[in-house]
Amino acid sequence: MEIDFEAEGLLEGTSGEAREARLGLLRQLAADGVELEELKTAVEEKRLALLPVERVLEGDPGELMTGNEIAEESGLEVEPLLRQRRALGLPDVDPDEPVLGSNDLEAAKRVKAFRDAGMPEDAMLEMARVIGMSMSQVAAANRAMIRDHLFEEGDTERDVGFKLAAAARELGPLVGDSLQFVLNMHLREQVRGDVVSEANLTPGSAGVSEITACFLDMVGFTSLGEQMPPEDLGRVTGRLGEIAADVATAPVRLVKMIGDAAMLVAPETGPVLDAALAMIDAAAAEGEDFPLLRGGVAQGPGIARGGDWYGRPVNLASRITGVARPGSVLATEAVKEAAEPYSYSFAGEKRLKGIQGRVRLFRVRLN
Repeated sequence: MEIDFEAEGLLEGTSGEAREARLGLLRQLAADGVELEELKTAVEEKRLALLPVERVLEGDPGELMTGNEIAEESGLEVEPLLRQRRALGLPDVDPDEPVLGSNDLEAAKRVKAFRDAGMPEDAMLEMARVIGMSMSQVAAANRAMIRDHLFEEGDTERDVGFKLAAAARELGPLVGDSLQFVLNMHLREQVRGDVVSEANLTPGSAGVSEITACFLDMVGFTSLGEQMPPEDLGRVTGRLGEIAADVATAPVRLVKMIGDAAMLVAPETGPVLDAALAMIDAAAAEGEDFPLLRGGVAQGPGIARGGDWYGRPVNLASRITGVARPGSVLATEAVKEAAEPYSYSFAGEKRLKGIQGRVRLFRVRLN
């Protein structure tokens, strides 16, 4: 039986074109199987235009299940299941409430497969947190792109609802494929880096050059991601990229941005130190809402592959960055010897993860 939307109070507060648009949206949603109570709730919460895109993104959940039921069917205990959801940044659920669907069951089975492969829970939770934060940023960037470029002045509630659904339906698979491509490329580069770092790179060998490598990252970026809306976080990391691009003038090259970090490389040491110190100052000048940077610099033989650089100085610079103080640049003794016209203060000997022996480090300043 056709629903009398006016009698149900779903057209209250609308008139003219807006009324006709809502009526068309309600009829379409009802024809797609949305129950009256769900329509009433959406109107009351002023999110009727979101129902079409929610249905696309959620897919068909099938018969809703409780957390306990999913745990039993997947073979994953309910507590690890809920911990994974929290780590991903998803809403917490009552394990006895039937609010989870087939996608949640498949996700639980994947977690169980990881555990069966020997992955410890702590490692899986860490991976889940990284995925959750990263996907939140990706989602925010996609939402901003759609919001800023899809809607037009004068769009009705129905226009907004169907445009959002169409964007999710058409762009969603493209984004998913892009994420898979980027993941595969990053894994390739990191594995390649692991292999090259084990090789005996000596100057004069084919493709091997003396380089100075530098990493700079944002201090406290993880905690910042927990406090700041994803769209604001995206603007911060975008600004970091702009700063890095501004200071990376020849012979310094901005090799890549890695989330909250920038990698710089040059065949000469002095220009890299100048660029690193300039980035530190530029970040500080952004004000209190922008994180301070810290940097690590190392010098030695490296090899270029596919536009990236590998070798001990790259790995060492990355590790040094992790122990630098906010607003400072730490460098190895080789860097100190290669670029004398700077002020250096001894920062101690450090044991760095993945680096043999203790490394003598020096804090770098301009004279």
